[in-house]
Amino acid sequence: MKAWNVVTLAEPREALRLTEQPSPTAAPGSLVVKTLAVALNFPDVLLCRGEYQEKPELPFVPGIELCGIVTGIGDGVIGFGLGDRVIATHLGVMAEEVMVPAATTFPAPEALSDAEAAALCIGYQTGWFGLHRRARLSPGETLLVHAAAGGVGTAAVQLGKAAGATVIGVVGNEAKRQVAQKAGADLVVNRSSEDFVEVVKEATGGRGADVVYDPVGGETFDRSTRCIAFEGRIVVVGFAGGTLQTARMNHALVKNYSLLGLHWALYTKKAPELVAEAHEQLTRLADKGLIRPVVTETVPFSSAPDAIARLGDGTTAGRVVLTL
Repeated sequence: MKAWNVVTLAEPREALRLTEQPSPTAAPGSLVVKTLAVALNFPDVLLCRGEYQEKPELPFVPGIELCGIVTGIGDGVIGFGLGDRVIATHLGVMAEEVMVPAATTFPAPEALSDAEAAALCIGYQTGWFGLHRRARLSPGETLLVHAAAGGVGTAAVQLGKAAGATVIGVVGNEAKRQVAQKAGADLVVNRSSEDFVEVVKEATGGRGADVVYDPVGGETFDRSTRCIAFEGRIVVVGFAGGTLQTARMNHALVKNYSLLGLHWALYTKKAPELVAEAHEQLTRLADKGLIRPVVTETVPFSSAPDAIARLGDGTTAGRVVLTL
């Protein structure tokens, strides 16, 4: 079977090589899955560069999120059958066939296509835990979502709307404004020509955003503290802008807001039962048509290096998915 391998740490077009590898056999506690679609994530870029938190030994297969069909079941695995359509998260899924832990594999929602289902798990689970478990977003509150046209951002926009919040999205250009609007944002700010701080204050009558969802960091985080409401919550989910968030705790004290960190992968280790519960909730929302991953591109498996490179350049919007 074919698999993409990172053979050297570099930009994606130089790092990746398509190789032939033996088909996997299901180990105890695992499933073998025939891949239908692989959703690309920014960690795929970082893995190619050698900048991800996990640093596998070269050569290795990247990819962390897929939809596929179960073709093998390991000892001790229950709840799955041959032919089941599933989604899974596991490092090393950018291949025609993969072995994944049963513990991080879930039924694919029937309401979603293969490409949409592949893009459901990480972005929407992050949004679910960030907005519901950490920030306790309530109906009628105002949610500010940064990078609202990206995969993580569009998921947060849809989950915010499903929760009954008014959602303000921040994007980098006019093309991305359309993506955030399609995701359901009530108001979209183009940060290249508008000041999101002033827009939020005006839209909320000076009160500010109750919840800020921040996958960007740096100056974006700093400016968000200027438009956070009394008893507001800022959820830190990443630093895609390249600069870590730096909190001024005296400011949080004086303005009475909370700073909340969100590391979704930690739930898979510390509280896997909550991950399964979140998947059930997300499946219900998908079945009701309240959430649907915004897949802006489906790309042939053979074009993976170029697609990952464009993701790293910040020229993509929504979700980019490899199809087999």
